[in-house]
Amino acid sequence: MLPLQTRREISPRLRHLKRLSAATLSALLGATLLGACADDGGSGSAAGDSGGEGKTTVSVGVFGVFGYKQAGLYDEYERNHPDIRIKENATERNEDYYPALLNHLAAGSGLNDIQAVEVDNVNEMATLQADRLTDLKSAPGVRESDFLDWKWDQAKTKDGKVIGLGTDIGPMGVCYRKDHFKKAGLPTDRDKVGKLWAGDWEKYVETGERFMDKAPKGVSFMDGASGLYNASVSGYERKNYAPGGKLIYKKSQAVEESWDLAMRAVKGKTTARLKQFDTQWDQAYSNGAFATVVCPPWMLGYIKEKSGTKGADKWDVAPAPKPANWGGSFLSVPAKAKNRDEAVKLAAWLTAPEQQEKLFKKQASFPSSTKALESTGVRGARHAYFDNAPIGRIFSDAALEVPKAVLGPKDQIIKQYITDIGILQVEQQGKSPGQGWDAAVKKIDDAVED
Repeated sequence: MLPLQTRREISPRLRHLKRLSAATLSALLGATLLGACADDGGSGSAAGDSGGEGKTTVSVGVFGVFGYKQAGLYDEYERNHPDIRIKENATERNEDYYPALLNHLAAGSGLNDIQAVEVDNVNEMATLQADRLTDLKSAPGVRESDFLDWKWDQAKTKDGKVIGLGTDIGPMGVCYRKDHFKKAGLPTDRDKVGKLWAGDWEKYVETGERFMDKAPKGVSFMDGASGLYNASVSGYERKNYAPGGKLIYKKSQAVEESWDLAMRAVKGKTTARLKQFDTQWDQAYSNGAFATVVCPPWMLGYIKEKSGTKGADKWDVAPAPKPANWGGSFLSVPAKAKNRDEAVKLAAWLTAPEQQEKLFKKQASFPSSTKALESTGVRGARHAYFDNAPIGRIFSDAALEVPKAVLGPKDQIIKQYITDIGILQVEQQGKSPGQGWDAAVKKIDDAVED
């Protein structure tokens, strides 16, 4: 789940996946969304313990901040189910959480009753761990029609089981600095800005080249080529794998075209040559060193925090060239969960449209529920820091058009090595595109079996 946080690991989506601490999250939330406020919540005893007084404790394992406690949803569920207590067990980083989860599943012990799964790991879970997870497709209260079809399918096994219920999603937009655009002679109105690159990421790169002709001193068009690659490749149905599981990234149209766009951006000197979620990237927000960044809804709070008061009234949000998704998670229930029946009920309730809407209002976690996306509370949402941008409409429209991507068990590793090894060697070390690509392929081949 990615509210205004970044629950990230070592790679782009990892870092993009390292959720912020609860304290930082609370600081980001203040007045971020019109009408938003955060509640304290959550109680219960240690995982696996009895809740006391004959109560059952349902344990929930997450990485980073999922927001259920902060939004008061655990407390609400406990009030409505007085025989249940909920205990959340949070690990800060998914890179620590996920390997431990795999070990616990293999051992059949040490498991929470509910286990969160990040989107870049869900295919591996559905492919290799399905027998160790509960099929939630027909769980009480669960309706396939309540979820975006592409989100529902991400957690589906080949034989039709659904091993995870969708939490949040990350439909992409483009956040931009109006002051930098004005100085470069480009429009600043969000609708006109969106038209600059509508329909094609190549137009986004072309806009960057126009921007650099009259760019303010010391300002680049975009933060880094890796963000562009991630945005572009995520808009295709097939990128690293073909249906059936065959590894195709070396001959993939999505990978090839997205790599070429990233290389064009580097060659045209339109990037600030930054690695996302590194210290230098954070500082560049404060210094106003770049004019655009690809931004899912969960990144808005991050931008607000890092840009601070100096960036107030300067940022806005426009639709991305093509619909694509970056981020999101699922709630799964291990087959050997101690309190499996109660866990299934809780997981279904937490991911129901009503709770997804509440979570968005209080934590800005963007819903994967079609019903929640259509609600006034979500679709009508605006973000004060981004010039009152209609983020509910922008991101809901994108979410409804995200393609059904073919996922594979090693998507995370492939993307990490292409961006963190291949692209960064070209962008930061001056290697040729061929050298960067070969370095990435070598790392991928060492880690992934075709």
